[in-house]
Amino acid sequence: MAKSTKSYEERMLEMEKKEQESLEKAKRYAVQKKELLKRKKAEESKKRTHRLCQVGGAVESVLGAPIEEEDIPKLIGFLKKQEANGNFFSKAMQKETNTDMEEV
Repeated sequence: MAKSTKSYEERMLEMEKKEQESLEKAKRYAVQKKELLKRKKAEESKKRTHRLCQVGGAVESVLGAPIEEEDIPKLIGFLKKQEANGNFFSKAMQKETNTDMEEV
């Protein structure tokens, strides 16, 4: 029985079809990757928000009153002063000091 051979045109069409399918698959993977990164960022943001709420709640519980927006610079100034005077805040939190603290 004779082996049927495909013409060059038919083989080229098959290759182009496979190439197109591969490109579409790559696009799907790129979309999935983007979605995964988006979910990761959302999860990290949610954790950060929760942590910030916990910190704010802890500060308010120590003060015995809610923190107002105008109190935030005072709190930042106080914490920076504690660091400048001997890293008291970092020592209390058992954290490494950041000597390049930004001004807020």
